[in-house]
Amino acid sequence: MKILLVEDDPKLAGLVTKGLTARGFIVDHADNGDDGFVLATTRNYDAIVLDVMLPGRDGLSILRQLRAKCMSVPVVLVTARSALDERLDGLNLGADDYLTKPFYVEELIARLHAVLRRASGHPASILNHGALSVNLLTREVRCASALVELTAREFALLTYLLRSPGQTFTRTQICEHVWNYHFDPGTNLVDVYVQHVRKKLGDLGLALIETVRGVGYRVRPEPAPAPGKP
Repeated sequence: MKILLVEDDPKLAGLVTKGLTARGFIVDHADNGDDGFVLATTRNYDAIVLDVMLPGRDGLSILRQLRAKCMSVPVVLVTARSALDERLDGLNLGADDYLTKPFYVEELIARLHAVLRRASGHPASILNHGALSVNLLTREVRCASALVELTAREFALLTYLLRSPGQTFTRTQICEHVWNYHFDPGTNLVDVYVQHVRKKLGDLGLALIETVRGVGYRVRPEPAPAPGKP
């Protein structure tokens, strides 16, 4: 899951980024409101952690403009402990949750999982595709009853593709989402990781990721049920 953190306190931003990364999140960080707004409106994120008091655009202004653009990305506001009005204004503007400073990173992670569950519409946050089951909260991947051991990057790659079965993603899209940097045409990084995931799933008899020649990769669509079957 890819998170945008907009926070101007370098120490807090470092701690949050380290904590989220350790739990498998991919984190972009902006230390001012103007850069944060640009990232929020030009890249795709699963959720945004947004400080209210920022240099440049303040957090409430960013939130207001995101919702005015009909962008429904979940937003967790970070506010000062005494700023009740800010919290109320934020919720009225469309924030999904808020945290007051200081806070534990574990609490932020729990709140992110909660807003992501609500946004996905899947209470258990489980992706299913045929015999494959992926729990986005516990990061457990199973093929039938067998556990599939994936690294953090392999998990991020699989879930990115699995959210949109049948949709082809270019190597550039995959690289920017999973590794958070621009794709170098000279690297085979994406291809290597796809092969790793393929092998681990293939060892359990599951052929899931297809190569679309000259374009990129996709998760094969689930076959339609036979007539007369559910």
